[in-house]
Amino acid sequence: MPITRRQVLATGGGALASLAMPHFACARGAKTVYAVMHAPLRATDPIVTTAWTARNHGYKIYDTLFSTNSKFEIKPQMVDSYEISRDRLTYRFQLRSGLKFHDGSKVTSADVIPSLQRWAKRDSMGQKLFEFVAELKAADERAFTLTLKEPCGFVLDALGKPTSNVPFIVPARIAATPADQLITEHIGSGPFRFVASEFQPGTKAVYEKNPDYVSRDEPSDGTGGGKLVKIDRFEWISMPDFQTATNALINNEIDYFEVPPHDHIPMLSRASNVELTDYNVLGFSGMCRMNWLAPPFDKPAIRQAVLHAMNQKDWLDTQIGNPDYYKITPAMFIAGTPFESSSGWSTKADIAKARDLLKQGGYNGEPIVILHATDAPILTALSTVTAQGLRAIGMNVNLVSMDWGSVVARRAKQSPPSEGGWSIYHSSWASADLMNPIGNACVNAKGKDGGFFGWAADAEIERLRDDFARSATLAGQKDLANKIQQRAYEVVTHIPTGQYNQPVANRKQLRGILKAPVPLFWNVEKLG
Repeated sequence: MPITRRQVLATGGGALASLAMPHFACARGAKTVYAVMHAPLRATDPIVTTAWTARNHGYKIYDTLFSTNSKFEIKPQMVDSYEISRDRLTYRFQLRSGLKFHDGSKVTSADVIPSLQRWAKRDSMGQKLFEFVAELKAADERAFTLTLKEPCGFVLDALGKPTSNVPFIVPARIAATPADQLITEHIGSGPFRFVASEFQPGTKAVYEKNPDYVSRDEPSDGTGGGKLVKIDRFEWISMPDFQTATNALINNEIDYFEVPPHDHIPMLSRASNVELTDYNVLGFSGMCRMNWLAPPFDKPAIRQAVLHAMNQKDWLDTQIGNPDYYKITPAMFIAGTPFESSSGWSTKADIAKARDLLKQGGYNGEPIVILHATDAPILTALSTVTAQGLRAIGMNVNLVSMDWGSVVARRAKQSPPSEGGWSIYHSSWASADLMNPIGNACVNAKGKDGGFFGWAADAEIERLRDDFARSATLAGQKDLANKIQQRAYEVVTHIPTGQYNQPVANRKQLRGILKAPVPLFWNVEKLG
């Protein structure tokens, strides 16, 4: 019997419905925005983790060299000017004058270099870029140069990428932190300052307007342009019960709810004080990720069995419910983009084939540990549907419930599931994360030394990604993207769970919410 969305909400978020509304200690005022985001903030290092919580935190307090506007064009942000040599091997950059960190120190090239180097150790696009980099050095306090070994066409795209992992610039002393260790200071040069004294991990995070921020003299656009902060304070409040958050918004107790469940949308649409804003035009994409390091998913046949056990529509029906908000597609590089492809998977289950593959792979009843995030509405359904699909083909499934912060911590462990590791976890990406084979971490096939969580390892995919990076024509890139997708489905780097749109719900008193792949709070005004 298929699982319904209502059942998932009842067992995930709805079970918490008896929780009382949190008490907000800060005195309320027209210039404070109170927001319930998709999950509470715990992990705060946007380089160590790809978690949206860390990325969203990063956009408040850090800045970037380049940005992505609402037309997905790369534009200078901290950079004032740049030039590219005729042979496309040398890039010279000049920082804007007057930039300074929250501790009062100047932003210099000496901060940029280690910030980019740390980012490139973790980010899929950064890793690939730095395979082409011969030298990155400071020319003076505000100028730096990047020299390539051979031309590649995505230098600026990498430096201006809008989503995880974002190449935020931090002071050199913070950038010196090893890329696999969490930073302990939260100092950037961005439009908000982090109020560390009020941080309660998993409960509340507070940001205040940075009065010293040096904005570009131009309109806000996407993740860049002028970043004019029009509020005094932003409070990120934890409220893991979906119904309580919806009620709080309708009752004017909060201002912004990032991921209202789709079956709450009719109720929110009827509220006279609430409006729905679809800020991310490309939408989002879900992912089912297996751990290649741990049996039984070290065997290709068993990964293939999982692929053929699943029906993408089941995930979307349970996660989203309303077909107006979702799209069934096998496209790893996003439907509606230049690299869309339908090759590799029908998106439908073939139970007989899945059972046969399970037998071919020698599955012997090993427990499948699925990390089940219960406090993130958009993720709660995915693991439940996967568990049902795997049980249907005879797999021994252990669905382990935890908050999203615990999923983020545990997915980084390479130890066996029996020793605190995992077999499967699910996540969602901004579709902008996945639009090409270089930025798409899901097809990073470097394995346990540099690969994304799950540690897919495939030399053929890496060779094709290198060819994509070198390709100078769109036709050539399209052909390579299609080949990468075909190979990724053959080895099952991951399984796309479908694309969807997720409007935010906000009080009508909020104005200026920007169109971008991420939720941003500069340019936002709170009226009344």
